[in-house]
Amino acid sequence: MSQRDGFTGGFLVGTLVGGIVGGIIGAVVTSRLENNNEEEGSSLLKSGKRDKLSPEESIEMARHRLEDKIAQLNHAIDDVRQQLGPVEKHSIEQETSSD
Repeated sequence: MSQRDGFTGGFLVGTLVGGIVGGIIGAVVTSRLENNNEEEGSSLLKSGKRDKLSPEESIEMARHRLEDKIAQLNHAIDDVRQQLGPVEKHSIEQETSSD
């Protein structure tokens, strides 16, 4: 019984401390993100770089970004295939020689 009482008390204390620490960390992160967003928004407004785009232009920009990301992913996949190619051939050779 004493172990169960110790576990319950420890669990409740851990939950309370974890909630307090998590709340503090969440508040700090949120305030920093809000400050960063305010700074970015004010600099964008001052520089005048942000123009309103038509829906067609925004779709076209999104399409170009997606195409760039797909090209980056394809390049990364090719690199991994080249790196794993010799490893796979070596493991296949070992399997056939042990049979």
